[in-house]
Amino acid sequence: MDKIDEDLPSQPKAKSEDVKEEGNCYCGKERNLNSVELLCASCFKWYHELCIGQQLGKLVPFMLSYVFLCKNCSPSGLEVFKKSQAQFSHLCITAIANLLQISTKEGKPRQYFSKEREIIPFVDAHWESMTAMPRRATSSWHATIHKTLSKERGSTFTYQETSEPLNAGFDCYYYGLVYSDVQNIRPPYEALIRSGHLKISEFGLSGGGNQTSARRGQKRKADQGAGRRTRSELNVPKLPAHGYPMEHPFNKDGYRYILAEPDPHAPFRQEFDESNDWAGKPIPGWLYRTLCPTYVLLALHDRAPQLKISEDRLAVTGDKGYCMVRATHSVSKGSWYWECTIGEMPDNSATRIGWAQCFANLQTPLGFDKFGYSWRSRKGTKFHEAKGYHFSDGYCEGDVLGMMIILPDSHNCEKYRPPTHKDKPLVKFKSYLYYEEKDGTAEALKLVKPMAKSKILFFKNGVCQGEAFTDINDGTYYPCISVFKSATVSVNFGPNFKYPPEGYDYNPVSNRADEGIVEQAVADMLYLVENEGKLRLDVF
Repeated sequence: MDKIDEDLPSQPKAKSEDVKEEGNCYCGKERNLNSVELLCASCFKWYHELCIGQQLGKLVPFMLSYVFLCKNCSPSGLEVFKKSQAQFSHLCITAIANLLQISTKEGKPRQYFSKEREIIPFVDAHWESMTAMPRRATSSWHATIHKTLSKERGSTFTYQETSEPLNAGFDCYYYGLVYSDVQNIRPPYEALIRSGHLKISEFGLSGGGNQTSARRGQKRKADQGAGRRTRSELNVPKLPAHGYPMEHPFNKDGYRYILAEPDPHAPFRQEFDESNDWAGKPIPGWLYRTLCPTYVLLALHDRAPQLKISEDRLAVTGDKGYCMVRATHSVSKGSWYWECTIGEMPDNSATRIGWAQCFANLQTPLGFDKFGYSWRSRKGTKFHEAKGYHFSDGYCEGDVLGMMIILPDSHNCEKYRPPTHKDKPLVKFKSYLYYEEKDGTAEALKLVKPMAKSKILFFKNGVCQGEAFTDINDGTYYPCISVFKSATVSVNFGPNFKYPPEGYDYNPVSNRADEGIVEQAVADMLYLVENEGKLRLDVF
């Protein structure tokens, strides 16, 4: 799929019966040619970048080399985006289209552009935004641009001779597009589908997230599937598209359960599989690794079981008494922000929303103990250690709330290294393996201490309500929601927010997905290196 060599997307195509008509975005608004828009490979509708919840990275309008599935078409219910390698003709088309649109926007519409002064500089400035192809180490690709424009003159690119005096080595032509209506520029999905290079169902089920996440998932799958199946991997069911079993052991009785997957990089894996000494014995935890979600969502495993989580894992509905759900990812340092929207709040229902550590009790309202800080819907009260203080007005249905936490960096690298769990026992539940560990709440209570210069701020419909808490307890914090009765709250972890906080330097919590994978990989590698001698003795 990286190589696209069929019908050039700048050429108008006859509509076939099996291709759906283009339409509007989730928001229902018309196209905006001055901003990035993506075309869904299944429903053939255009979607504005700001309306897409997936992390896309830097993009430019009229780019061609990608595959995008909207959340309505994706088998997982989550948007899927993957940038692919672009042909140089595609780079030229995108550059000229953007130059055309920029000149039109400035009120000085032009049709032809200089290769040396405009087209090549545009490609150079936006290379990573237009293609997954690594940037060339030298400028030899300038000659490839020249060959592409010259070779496809009259078919894809139009040209005119320039009357201006040119420096030596400059081309004597200015270039434009044969079909200059930029609304018709789009990825060649039809050609890819006809040729079999693009299968929507397979892409949606196996892909997810940006190019880095998709490639990482494919590598892990390939690593795990290589060679013969091992004893420890037999009869393990396939994970759902969102990456977590629907049935799982809840954290209770002083223990936590962390989903594990085979670690293809664990040493002595083959020796373990071929050894008879391990027959009937527990599988060593170091042969597995913690499964790291590739999206920040509401956690199915880290919630009170009576709460109802939506299929896309971006909304929660309560049941009776107050209870909580945490997000899948936490933050330890820096400034972080997320949003939530109050969907439904029937009479006598309520919510408390904010931040909590992993030790906060899920069967209590947020802010009940030392490990959580919340803002309540009723009267706008703020809570910590079950003590309520007036903070601001309350909130109700339709309000969009912003949650910001600021945690100073202590410069202690080990503090931010996630636990590897490879030294913990593995237990089986519903055919899946989990690390089992004690929750450590009693020990954590003894170590509670304030974190200087830390703070939590709350926002309502884009307006900062002020600093709710300062010098909060030291630790790692998760976005957290507690619900009383049948209220419903939907979440947005970024990167695009309805009310981005102005005047603040922050990161969207969605950034923690890729960061978490890297941090977990480092923790696992350090464990394997530091304990190699012990692992060798275990096997041999």
